[in-house]
Amino acid sequence: MQPLQLGVIEIRNRIVSTGHDTVLAHDGHVSDALIAYHAARAKGGVGLIVSQVTGIHDSARYTSHVLMGTDDDCVPGFRRLADTVHDHGARIVAQLFHPGREIMETSDGTLPVAYAPSAVPSERFHTMPRALSVKMINEFVSGYADAARRMQEAGLDGVEIVASHGYLPAQFLNPEVNLRSDDYGGDLDGRARFLLEVLDAVRAATGQGFVVGLRTTGEEHDETGTDAGEVLRVITRAAPYLDYVSIAAGTSATIGGAIHIAPPMYFEPGYPRSFSQRVKEATDLPVILTGRINQPQDAEAVLARGEADMCGMTRALICDPAMPAKASEGRLDDIRACIACNQACIGHFHKGVPISCIQHPETGRELRYGALDPAQTPRRIVVVGGGPGGMKAAAVAAARGHKVTLLEAGSQLGGQALLAQLLPGRAEFGGIVTNLSHEMECAGVEVRLNTEATLETLTAMAPDAVIVATGGTPRVPTAEIDDSTHFLTAWQVLRGAANVGGSVLISDWRGDWTGLGLAEQLASEGRSVTLAVTGTMAGEALQSYVRDTMLARATRLGVTVVPYARLYGADGDTVYLQHVASGEPMIFEGIDTLVAAHGQDASSGLLDALDGAPFDVTGIGDCLAPRTAEEAVLEGLRAGSSV
Repeated sequence: MQPLQLGVIEIRNRIVSTGHDTVLAHDGHVSDALIAYHAARAKGGVGLIVSQVTGIHDSARYTSHVLMGTDDDCVPGFRRLADTVHDHGARIVAQLFHPGREIMETSDGTLPVAYAPSAVPSERFHTMPRALSVKMINEFVSGYADAARRMQEAGLDGVEIVASHGYLPAQFLNPEVNLRSDDYGGDLDGRARFLLEVLDAVRAATGQGFVVGLRTTGEEHDETGTDAGEVLRVITRAAPYLDYVSIAAGTSATIGGAIHIAPPMYFEPGYPRSFSQRVKEATDLPVILTGRINQPQDAEAVLARGEADMCGMTRALICDPAMPAKASEGRLDDIRACIACNQACIGHFHKGVPISCIQHPETGRELRYGALDPAQTPRRIVVVGGGPGGMKAAAVAAARGHKVTLLEAGSQLGGQALLAQLLPGRAEFGGIVTNLSHEMECAGVEVRLNTEATLETLTAMAPDAVIVATGGTPRVPTAEIDDSTHFLTAWQVLRGAANVGGSVLISDWRGDWTGLGLAEQLASEGRSVTLAVTGTMAGEALQSYVRDTMLARATRLGVTVVPYARLYGADGDTVYLQHVASGEPMIFEGIDTLVAAHGQDASSGLLDALDGAPFDVTGIGDCLAPRTAEEAVLEGLRAGSSV
């Protein structure tokens, strides 16, 4: 919580919300929703906010919802954003950005002309760029300077040049991507020229009273990436222009490297620390370290070891905007810890929808749910079901002033999250149970475990309203499965309720964490595992960085993945699949155990029985329609807010 000087400004603490896309911009401009989003984090006590990337040239539109800084029309919106953040005591800088060849999508779905130092394709987005002319390079340099001037005019505290994750400045540095033979290619002096010209132009346009930072990647975790030693040498050359350096990991250019842009829960907190330490040793600049730092104690350890001067805690702040204030007050148990599921933060970004959080769906919806409306008349509310959706509904309703009782049929809160946390590397997912149960406790919810709810028992409680969150049960496929086949559901395997043979075929209809996670678990135990997925790929429903990490782990263990495979039937040790596109049979013999990961059926019996009950009834989550924890918690928020 100690302050830190960045150039001419003081940051009140060492916590940073690093640049990340929110899909809250509107037509390239700052929107009311974006201001409300950052205002929540500024009010929550963050020291420095780095706003999402701002394009410096029309060709920088790497998505259909990018902020743009190419025209003076952007200034009023950024001024409102800066004023709001400053009003809450935080500082704000804007990321200045050009993606080069890393173009994700466009507003009309057509493929744009992408520009890069040389015509070298992007493996991840399958983009073949056009080599930049010197004239366009000069345009881009001027674009950075003009955008910086506009940010200064808008009252921001500074700008951050994005030279990380394989974007345009990093493409110039990379000898695998930069094949130029002119002044902007060749040795490191030539390859660094573009970035140094950008920094020189930005500093000239804004002066010494304006913060200039550099976002860069030392370890791209891909063999085609730039050598970390060369990146370090460039940082030392750029140091005279800079007030700080922000260190991340990974690259947008490859599937394996992109995982590190928002690393899932399989990675330890602060793991890019080795490069940040090298930067600290080589320069006198303040260093920001980013990479899965999701708890104050983890950030404190990074600072205490001298690995960085500030910590990027972006997803931690997405999950709990008030985390800095709670940490400052010593309320560590009240912090809603990020579980790095990536589902509603960067997962939403990749879908082109506004940012949120499966634990805190208020994120990205600040204009609607930024503050709870106190109940005008306290009511007696009963919530049935102690999974994530039910817990959220109970916590929100109680926080508004209602008298809330939660009934859970089992002996433990958590619902299906208790199963999710059992798989390899996913224990952290259980944090959603810890966090939501603590929120209920703080709000004063009465919890009754081992309590079945019926129409009669609920009527006897005389509630004003009942929220039903009874979840689902494992879906058993309708395929013809003979009694001679050793058949199990995924839930039975996760609970250790049955023995599993040495040769396993997992039929995965859902394409989520269950099938892939089971495949890794069983393969790690020495079994031969075939994962037959109904979709086009394993983990199809997962956020790509989570999916790709899980697939890499399963592949290393020898799991065989069969896509386009519908379960048709089984007898004895033979499983019959059908190719979903061609209809052709796919036969697997010598299978000891067939496991079905086919999602859930709704446990809607109570909800149906309450039709016509003498109190208000609302169904949420899987009992309404089986989906994911995200929908359950969001519907819990809605129900708790409106009851």
